[in-house]
Amino acid sequence: MTQRENPPVFPCIFPACDNFSPKVAFKHHRLEFCTIFLSYSGRAMAEETFQKIGHFKETAAFIGRLAQIRPNLPCDSKVLSAAEGSPLAQPIDIGGFVVGNRWCVQPMEGWDGTTGGQPTEHTLRRWRHFGLSGCKLVWGGEAFAVQADGRANPNQLGIIDGDESRAEKGVVQLLRTLRDSHREKFGNADDLLVGLQLTHSGRFCRPRDKKQLEPKILYHHPLLDPKLGIEPDDDSVLISDDYIRALIDRYIRAAALAQRAGFGFVDLKHCHGYLGHEFLSARTRPGPFGGSLENRTRFVREIIQGIRAKCPGLRIAVRLSAFDYPPFKPDPARGGAGKLGPGIPENFTDFLPYRWGFGCNPDHPLEIDLTEPIALVRMLSNLDVRLLNISCGSPYYNPHLPRPASFPPSDGYQPPEDPLCGVARQIGVVRQLKQACPDSVFVGSGYSYLQEYLPQVAQAVVRAGSTDFVGVGRMILAYWDLPADTLAGNPLQTKRLCRTFSDCTTAPRNGLISGCYPLDDHYKNAAEHDELKEKKSELRKSLTVVPEK
Repeated sequence: MTQRENPPVFPCIFPACDNFSPKVAFKHHRLEFCTIFLSYSGRAMAEETFQKIGHFKETAAFIGRLAQIRPNLPCDSKVLSAAEGSPLAQPIDIGGFVVGNRWCVQPMEGWDGTTGGQPTEHTLRRWRHFGLSGCKLVWGGEAFAVQADGRANPNQLGIIDGDESRAEKGVVQLLRTLRDSHREKFGNADDLLVGLQLTHSGRFCRPRDKKQLEPKILYHHPLLDPKLGIEPDDDSVLISDDYIRALIDRYIRAAALAQRAGFGFVDLKHCHGYLGHEFLSARTRPGPFGGSLENRTRFVREIIQGIRAKCPGLRIAVRLSAFDYPPFKPDPARGGAGKLGPGIPENFTDFLPYRWGFGCNPDHPLEIDLTEPIALVRMLSNLDVRLLNISCGSPYYNPHLPRPASFPPSDGYQPPEDPLCGVARQIGVVRQLKQACPDSVFVGSGYSYLQEYLPQVAQAVVRAGSTDFVGVGRMILAYWDLPADTLAGNPLQTKRLCRTFSDCTTAPRNGLISGCYPLDDHYKNAAEHDELKEKKSELRKSLTVVPEK
């Protein structure tokens, strides 16, 4: 890859990492900001081997591997308890509310609500565990659909058939369950901040049937449309400006519901390919919600303004995919033995400049460009929205970005890189955002893959000021009290550590409830366990690799 002209090149924050050739450049746009570029060099990581986290029996060996990936990625040699002054135990003020520590529960979705949008015993159990986790920030807990046709699955929580009273009763029950369990274990919940994530699934809506996509899109995407079975001339799936304006009102109503229920904030979800995220890349959409960055952020700005007017005092946050790549697919030349090949990008060369990504360089879309994400964070800050949870990409079309894992879902491609590269990439991006926007409060993602070494890296990253909170998602499903054990100085329960087997994703992709089937007895003993095992076996047997023409 040739160096871009004009911007000076500075020392890399990501060193060469097996299949990466990175560079860091600085530009000027009123104020100085940092733009990170990473690109695949074409070397096939998945044809090589990488050592899984369990291989590193000593911290020194793990730190040595991190040094090969990124020399200044911090990792402490010892985990400190709260009594020993752990950075993870330090309180932090968020808009006048003092949150008790730096651990955050990431929003998760169990596919286990009722078709009326209310929680079941599975949902309540998960929220009870959120309370027992020891995390003092609970980000949304659950993706909550603001209207029925925006659900990602028929069992997603939300306002269904316009019945706000029924929806409110459900989330009140969840919040009470979480707070009660937290209070019983830790004495009080005065420093516990819990939010509700508001969402519309856009391109990935399945509101009536788990296997039937009913997409609502902002624009036609030349690579995603074919993957999802959307015809390029089918404009019936395009949502109108009137639909968007009505949807803005639905978000505001849902925020008012959350405030009545007692939530401390609402998250306006802008990540992972869902509708909020798609607005940010709607360059090809005409009219007031597409084209310029100002138009592409009109949706979130009008929701914020409406919430401010209707719900005074309610905090607002945004979970953001700060960068994206084109969709990936299994390499058809390298699959076999019941597995799909390692991930490679879809062929985007016919679509340059690439206008369908947010936070990537349109001329080289496998390069991260934080120009617009930094502008968005500053725009949100000017609207007094300073709490941000940073993720990336989408679990639907480039899952190795947001969810570094050794073992992909059964229908997914094998890792195209050492997953530690993915962890380092996310930590580095949050660090750059924090440097550019120091007044904003950031939650970092992608930490579950670190397993035994999660507390040591989390502790070091917070101490370095590279993030304000460390978010844990998949790990909470398997070992929900890891944060509490860490802060209490207890040894890790290594048999409960998430090993990124990805059954929590494979299950819902096969119409089953999500959960940690390998490690949590609740799911091991469930009827769905045998069904999942059978479906995975059938998939392995059916996998064939068809060479591309």
